[in-house]
Amino acid sequence: MIRRSVVLGCGSYLPAKIVTNDDLAKRLETSDEWIVKRTGIKARHIAGPEEKTSDLALAAARAALADAKTDAASIDVIIVATTTPDNTFPATAARVQAALGLTAGFAFDVQAVCSGFVYALAVADNFIRLGQANKALVIGAETFSRLLDWNDRGTCVLFGDGAGAVVLGASEGKGDKTDRGILSTHLHSDGRHYDLLYADGGPGSNGKTGTVKMEGQEVFRHAVTRLAEVVDEALAANDLKPEEIDWLVPHQANQRIIEGTAKKLNMPPERVVLTIANHANTSAASIPLALAEAAKDGRLKRGQIVLLDAMGGGFTWGAAVIRW
Repeated sequence: MIRRSVVLGCGSYLPAKIVTNDDLAKRLETSDEWIVKRTGIKARHIAGPEEKTSDLALAAARAALADAKTDAASIDVIIVATTTPDNTFPATAARVQAALGLTAGFAFDVQAVCSGFVYALAVADNFIRLGQANKALVIGAETFSRLLDWNDRGTCVLFGDGAGAVVLGASEGKGDKTDRGILSTHLHSDGRHYDLLYADGGPGSNGKTGTVKMEGQEVFRHAVTRLAEVVDEALAANDLKPEEIDWLVPHQANQRIIEGTAKKLNMPPERVVLTIANHANTSAASIPLALAEAAKDGRLKRGQIVLLDAMGGGFTWGAAVIRW
């Protein structure tokens, strides 16, 4: 028997404030047509002045626990993937742990920018596989709007705020294609490209931060290549053919990149979970937000094969294969 991590429930939270492309066009030299054509983004949610990353994370966590019909007291580990922590330290996960009333187990943050949720999922999966945890709460949460220069149309139109979460539980499988759960995770980074996508200040959604700096064309070029590579790696590791993937749930950074990955898999658009139009790029929150939406509306069904992929600053990139 093989011990695996099964997704027990999903949850999400989006701030109430919505900023459309037309709203941005009122104060920037841009237009709805320009933004949609290049990115696929139509609108984004923006956290309120009093909303911290931990507030978003906590709301998504509670929704995931409710969906999983799981009491918070049963959670052994909380991992928050975020680029925008409440403070430089302690970890935002510790604040979520306290808000859930937990005093046992452990909690920490993971920082891999847009790849953060895949990284956090891999870490939680390893804890469960090794028997060091039976249940894990994995959250991607960002107040990325706090890192933006709202006069830079090359970056500020791309991002939004939000949080998504999953509850993982241990399950015993046979080690064959009947097993549910996370089948494999694949993580990579290449620090040589650090300066192509970064923020030039310190962390903290409560205080002063730097702003995002990005060489957009170079990031796009690397993303296309690296995501293609890691998708091939994930398929090969599980002896899967592209046509066996039921759903692609990618990081929601750019619709053209997503379409390129889907084309490589010969996957029709209706089998790709897209939220970028209304969420924009929510960094580490984008994949769990998309998972929660597809789970809630019934698209994700038990036994289906789900492929996650993401790339972020660092560069970091990764993929995960899940039998739902």
